[in-house]
Amino acid sequence: MAHQHPPRFLKIVNDAKQRVRETSVDAVKARLDRGEKFVLVDVREDREFDSDHLPGAVHMGRGIIERDIEASIRSAHRTRALLRRRLPFRLAADNLQKMGYNNVISMDGGIRDWREKGYPLEKKP
Repeated sequence: MAHQHPPRFLKIVNDAKQRVRETSVDAVKARLDRGEKFVLVDVREDREFDSDHLPGAVHMGRGIIERDIEASIRSAHRTRALLRRRLPFRLAADNLQKMGYNNVISMDGGIRDWREKGYPLEKKP
């Protein structure tokens, strides 16, 4: 059974969706395959990231990304950042844009679609 989010939460998520660019799982995989330079930020919970994540992903949990992004990623304002998407992650992308990051893209489909396609994953050592 799918999780039902409260209507007020969905309202702010849908509001953010109007401002956040999205890309597909296939497009992210193609970028990785081409060796494009971008920062792939995974904003899931610690235990989720430890379980598996996209190759080369940087972990910054949803509760701290806004606080720690500048210290963690050099030239963060000029760097293309791509956030893994689920509903709260779209909010993180929206907040980064409000902070002046203008090259933020959310990955539609998230890790669930990535797994279904059989794309490679890493685990925290």
